[in-house]
Amino acid sequence: MACLRHSHHIKTKLIGCSNDIAAYKLDARLHSCSSTMVLLRSLWLVAPAWAALYTSPKDLPDTTFDYVVVGAGTAGSVVANRLTEDSNVTVLVLEAGVTNENVTASIIPLLGPSLVPNTVFDYNYTTVPIAGYFNRTLPYARGRMLGGSSSVNYMVYTRGSKDDFDRYAKYSGDDGWSWDSMQKYIDRHETFITPSDRREQFAADAHGTSGILQVSLPATGTVLDQRVLDTTTELSDEFPFNEDPNDGSVLGVAWSQATIDGNNARSSAATAYLGPDFISRPNLHVLIGATATKLVQTGTVDDVPSFHKVEFKTGSQGDTGSVSATTEIVLSGGSINTPMLLMLSGIGDQDELKDLDITAIVNNPSVGKNLTDHPLLASVYSVQGTDSFDDVFRGDNLEKAIGEWMQNGTGALADGVCNHLAFLRLPDNSSIFDGMADPAAGPNAAHIEFIVSNLWVQPGIPAPETGSFMTLTTTVISPTSRGWMKLANDDPFGKPLINPNYLSTEWDVFALRESIKTIQRFVNASAWDNYVIGPFGQFANATTDDGIDTYMRNNSATFFHPISTAMMSPKGASWGVVDPDLRVKGVEGLRIVDGSVLPYLPNAHTQGPIYLFAERGADLIKAGSSANASSSTETDGASHVSFSAFTIALTILTMTMLY
Repeated sequence: MACLRHSHHIKTKLIGCSNDIAAYKLDARLHSCSSTMVLLRSLWLVAPAWAALYTSPKDLPDTTFDYVVVGAGTAGSVVANRLTEDSNVTVLVLEAGVTNENVTASIIPLLGPSLVPNTVFDYNYTTVPIAGYFNRTLPYARGRMLGGSSSVNYMVYTRGSKDDFDRYAKYSGDDGWSWDSMQKYIDRHETFITPSDRREQFAADAHGTSGILQVSLPATGTVLDQRVLDTTTELSDEFPFNEDPNDGSVLGVAWSQATIDGNNARSSAATAYLGPDFISRPNLHVLIGATATKLVQTGTVDDVPSFHKVEFKTGSQGDTGSVSATTEIVLSGGSINTPMLLMLSGIGDQDELKDLDITAIVNNPSVGKNLTDHPLLASVYSVQGTDSFDDVFRGDNLEKAIGEWMQNGTGALADGVCNHLAFLRLPDNSSIFDGMADPAAGPNAAHIEFIVSNLWVQPGIPAPETGSFMTLTTTVISPTSRGWMKLANDDPFGKPLINPNYLSTEWDVFALRESIKTIQRFVNASAWDNYVIGPFGQFANATTDDGIDTYMRNNSATFFHPISTAMMSPKGASWGVVDPDLRVKGVEGLRIVDGSVLPYLPNAHTQGPIYLFAERGADLIKAGSSANASSSTETDGASHVSFSAFTIALTILTMTMLY
């Protein structure tokens, strides 16, 4: 998820009472409405009804479509939109979550942190104990509404380094994934809101002007902005200013860009790609509240299992239904739900499936493996004055701020949680490189990132009732730790086992430690004199390597950027889950288009690259549609396509190869 984990003090102001979505019961522990929630009820935003949005499978016009897309998230919305540009192509989208319509916190940008975790808008997953985090467990939020995580994230829009995409192309053997090849999708995808008076804050030629998703610079200045810029001048060798990190050159300190539209409201996959102009197409159908429970083998094609039917339920106690795709089923459930559905359907590690009494149809041990995510460490400083946004969430101030946004679209709530971010490399002479190759995608890719927030953003810890704060949140942007996700049981509504395995490699520990030293040097610039009081809480003890290590293992969380659980690998490779054209290996009729296919984390908050992967994915589906018109032969038994057990070791070896 982009920018940060949830800000607890925002959430406690926004959830806990009945309102226009009373059935959602955001937090049953609270029994009375605050004045803030009364205001939210009265200001619940009204959106037009969408003609092809269904809440009951009984209302669907058919049970057979050209394509069935599982998941109306960041990628699935793109695929559904692009496939239905052809009026002769019919598409059904199955979405387990609720509608995004009228959800205030998914519209007003800075209210976004209240959406997850532990709400109806979230799958409410939890990790297993994480060894690198002193065996702590974490909430692991994934968006459960139209737009998926693009409707609940922190809206930071970064595409990644040129080196990232060139590595995807080299790794997959498909030059179509290279940076230069992917440029054509930017103008198709993005409309950049161009401020005429802020030309120094972005590079116009790096952006699209006629796309579907709206992207913008911060609308509201903060007390931190000039100090950040002054630091890039004073300490320019370490913290150079970067005009625009979305031009393929990410290194330096830059103004943050976000998926916020010209009215200072969230622009998500739901509001953009499934907006009223598109979802009203007569050939596009979206069913919400429908959880895909199983992919059904319908026959064999060219001696491999063929899948053209999806079973679903409308809730754990709801009705069961099934729909068929004459051309392909496209899985876009994301890095947790996509491999979960594959395994529930008999596609995965046959030994793990056998333990759960699931018959393996395709033995592919790569399914669910290689989970990679950005660790998050939010470090808080106490600061002088009352110009931070902390007071916005105290007393009656939030009501006033919401009122200002409703009236004018302005104020503190009009932006996300950061106006600036930095992508940086560690020095070439860092001791870690004495016996280790550089894990970054290339010389123009970063090792660490930090973002600067004008308020308290500390995962799981309520903000103090008084005081002003600044948060610098760091991550290892090129991590080497790999984890996994598995089924806990054969229940489609059960919670999977998730282990991101943070800080499990020497590199990740070193780089996150250095990220703390980096922000300490950043704040020691003279620009912060007479403003920063000092580090707050446990951060104050991060003065030695041992102290930093203890601090980061005790306090790190997640950016919610999981990838690679159904990763792409070269055509014909015996590891990985999909080929470079995103077809699932060893089967016919299935593709995966979502973040789970990315083999490496990009130098980015992942929504940007996932949008672009989905744009090309839709083109690949269109290009391959005629080739899919093969006859199937029904079979009574399962056809087993086995990937060697050796592929686990090979996968690990391949994924740790450094380019």
